[in-house]
Amino acid sequence: MARNRNYEIELTPEERTLFKKLSKKAAGNTRIRYLILIHADKKHAKKSQTYKDIANKVGVSEPTVIKTLKLFSEGGIKKVLEVKRSNLSDVSALKADGEFEARIIAKACSEPPKGYSRWTLDLLEEAAYMILQQHPEFGFESIDRSTIGRVLKRNEVRPHLNEYWCIPPEADADFVAHMEDILDQYALPYDSKCPLWCMDEKPFQLLDHARNPIPMKPGDVAKIDSEYKREGTVSIFCFTKPHTGTIIPIVEETRTAVDWAEKVKHLVDVLEPKAEKIVLVMDNLNTHSISSLYKAFPPAEARRIAKRLDVHYTPKHGSWLDIAEIAINIMTRQCLGRRIPSIDILREELKAWETDHNQDAVPINWQFTNDKARIKLARLYPDIEKYKLERDERRKEKLEKLKDKENVEEKTDEVLEEKTS
Repeated sequence: MARNRNYEIELTPEERTLFKKLSKKAAGNTRIRYLILIHADKKHAKKSQTYKDIANKVGVSEPTVIKTLKLFSEGGIKKVLEVKRSNLSDVSALKADGEFEARIIAKACSEPPKGYSRWTLDLLEEAAYMILQQHPEFGFESIDRSTIGRVLKRNEVRPHLNEYWCIPPEADADFVAHMEDILDQYALPYDSKCPLWCMDEKPFQLLDHARNPIPMKPGDVAKIDSEYKREGTVSIFCFTKPHTGTIIPIVEETRTAVDWAEKVKHLVDVLEPKAEKIVLVMDNLNTHSISSLYKAFPPAEARRIAKRLDVHYTPKHGSWLDIAEIAINIMTRQCLGRRIPSIDILREELKAWETDHNQDAVPINWQFTNDKARIKLARLYPDIEKYKLERDERRKEKLEKLKDKENVEEKTDEVLEEKTS
């Protein structure tokens, strides 16, 4: 039998309008409380409602409805929105003391225990227990893994994830000089007489199936045998034009200075025959050098190609500045994420992908500029005062040595004079 209502409420028009507006913006328990009050409003109910009726409309239990209406009757909306937790709740104690939460975060960001590759919730639960044993002032003896999970989520700490990244060195003038040069090139508007191209290489392993895959069918995924045949490794040269989004992949059996030189000649004579100068951004791999042109062509031809190029190298350990890496990532995800058994098939597949991609190519919107670099990567910029101070110290040392030398010479002259006299 449904309970009779002991707590009847009647909202003013202003309260009802406000609660409706706030319920659309609120989330979780706060939204539920607003909805309970709106549905329990005696003035707008078509018929007498029981607690069960309100609970069914909002999707909560009867005790939740009773508690909310009781709080509203006693202290209005302010008391309803006050979050109270049991003193026995570990979450309550945790939220009351940020120091313990900080210790959990610090532990999750530290090196995992010996023998483990990363922190897990079980390991953090054990670590939390040790912390609580050492610090009884926190007021509770244990904490469950779900609470630790909420702490990690709330603070965006994800020990189960990592990302491989080219971490640049600290305060490196050479890195900064090359980076700013590259970013200046990216910031320039498109010029058909001097187009910008970026270049990079990707090794690719040819693989064949040891057994034929089972095709996908409704209700079941495709099945590919884990065993495979190695068919050798090839190199994919990738050229991309950021202002248009054009990507040109070229596959070769080898990655030598001659291979690179031939691809650059293709860029100059086939891809950009009308350009007066081609700005070429690439990493400083040993074969990516003007000298490679002289290993592939007669001097006059090598010099002709070189004069058409304006080469800019990314800094060491700064290959992420090469937009061609973005193009390679797109190409890998859309075309190369599978087993391809031969170089001929690879060339066919990449040619088909290139044609389709370049028909609807989208310019690459590079937004990282020198102004942003000077803020976000400030630690990479050298300390000017430090270098000036070192310069002054060296000058001082040099001056002192010069004075010492002059003093020695003066004393020598005095000794000679005494002997002659």
